[in-house]
Amino acid sequence: MEVLVFMVVATVAVVSAMVVLLHKNPVIGALFLVTNLVCIAVLYLLLDAQFLAAIQVIVYAGAIMVLILFVIMLLSLKREEGIHAGSAQRFFGALAATGFVALIVRGILPISWRVASVRSDFGTAEFIGRRLFSQYFYPFEMISLVLLVAMAGAVVLAKKKL
Repeated sequence: MEVLVFMVVATVAVVSAMVVLLHKNPVIGALFLVTNLVCIAVLYLLLDAQFLAAIQVIVYAGAIMVLILFVIMLLSLKREEGIHAGSAQRFFGALAATGFVALIVRGILPISWRVASVRSDFGTAEFIGRRLFSQYFYPFEMISLVLLVAMAGAVVLAKKKL
């Protein structure tokens, strides 16, 4: 039964991620992003990480999505505007995409595809707290800075020119 639930949820997660990437309407993209985040929470439940699943729904599907929808409404997109990228932008975009794919492939290749053993305290609040405030403290803070810069950039883009 778990395998069937995993297959259905994983399929919905991949399809919703594709809709987020390919749909032109940002509000529909944001709603499918919520669907994707809830699917990830269900995958955490399948791993017996109830705390991570709850945090996924509360923080990401709740708070972060409200923030993203606020920015979308702040930008008040009235019509679809075509983006005309120059040749330099296309080149650097293709270069960045190639680098991103290379990083993904480099990260996937060393993975052993057999079932890994999971610690008994995986997904508990204590386990996450110890990891977050020891091993992953600086990456966590860097992500918060990236989100802050993204929000400031959205506000600057939304500001009307005088």
